[in-house]
Amino acid sequence: MQLPHLRWHIAIILCLVTTINYVDRQALSVTAPLLMENFSISNTEYGWITSGFLFAYALGQFLSGPLIDRFGSKRAFSLAVVLWSLAGMLHAAARGVGGFFVCRIFLGFTEAANFPAALKAIAEWFPEQDRSIAVGILMVGPGLGAIIAPPLIGLIIVTLGWQWAFIIPGAFGFIWLALWLWYYDLPEQHRWIQAEERQLILKNRIQESGPATVNWAALIRQRHMQGLLLSRFLGDGPFYFFVFWLPAYLASTRGFDITQIAMTAWFPFLAADLGSLAGGWLSARLMRAGISLNLARKTVIWAGALLVSASMPVVMADSAYTAIGLIALAMFAIQVKAAVLFALPADIYPPGQVATAWGLFGAAGSLGAMLFSPMVGWMVDNWSYTPVFILVPLLQILAAWSINLFIPRIGPVKD
Repeated sequence: MQLPHLRWHIAIILCLVTTINYVDRQALSVTAPLLMENFSISNTEYGWITSGFLFAYALGQFLSGPLIDRFGSKRAFSLAVVLWSLAGMLHAAARGVGGFFVCRIFLGFTEAANFPAALKAIAEWFPEQDRSIAVGILMVGPGLGAIIAPPLIGLIIVTLGWQWAFIIPGAFGFIWLALWLWYYDLPEQHRWIQAEERQLILKNRIQESGPATVNWAALIRQRHMQGLLLSRFLGDGPFYFFVFWLPAYLASTRGFDITQIAMTAWFPFLAADLGSLAGGWLSARLMRAGISLNLARKTVIWAGALLVSASMPVVMADSAYTAIGLIALAMFAIQVKAAVLFALPADIYPPGQVATAWGLFGAAGSLGAMLFSPMVGWMVDNWSYTPVFILVPLLQILAAWSINLFIPRIGPVKD
């Protein structure tokens, strides 16, 4: 049996696991108002709990990248999914700040393999002109997970209790694992790939130069990598602010109960998914129109970063639904930018180095978000959400600027 366009099937499978990944992590965000009340957790303490996840997520990406490059995306993904599914389920046994902090550390460390492994698979399966679309499909996963999580987790809480809001999503990973083991292989040896598609993929793949893996120190010395690291360090905090804090914001500032949160908190993440697809499609469309990889990628990155600024009036919105609409605009714009930004390691590094490069790239983003999350908690406890909504677009613009500053020409690295 041969399947046409098999690479797009792979992209959908990667999107699916990323969706499950984000449902697992969103379970805490949706249950946060209830848990904060039941266990007397303050905004600052909740900020530290989410910061613990991001610290472990950063460390996990940093360490997992070279292992994924060494053992391959298939085996690495399989182990990671088993571990993060168990970690998600363990939240049901947590009690208080300490328990949730430890569980978030475990979950963050194990979930960290998702993006390095997924981007390695994309580098292995997609030629340059299709890569931003594949990343856009992958990036639908976070938004789709966040869309599914509020109604799903809300329904589970109401019908079964908050503990099951962690157990049931954790079980989804084992179902996906069976699909992954049955379906995935490299294009060189996949039993279902057509000869024309295999030729297209291998002809356009960045060729390996030097060792299959590169150490972290060598990567960090490269100016390209420095630009990637700075862009993620500055830009990830705003996205995780919406992931971790949107339900708490709707509850504390807009007066929403758990049912209202379940009915509305998904909308900004639907906009995020549309942004992911739009960013990936636009970059590919520009390239097919004859625009260079460098200009196509940077144009979309800047378009997304600047559009985030249109969401700043959220702090003055009288209507909660107007505020949600403006947040949705911000999420759309952030993901337009992210769909292209996240493709850059695969544009710059060969497949044998992508997971290591992406691990560093992702770790920088998680470290930036880790520092941003407790700052959010402190600002909310001492002032309000207003300074947070001002910082969100500013950080996005600085992230786009860092790409221009450090990477004059996007393309395969020469040094």
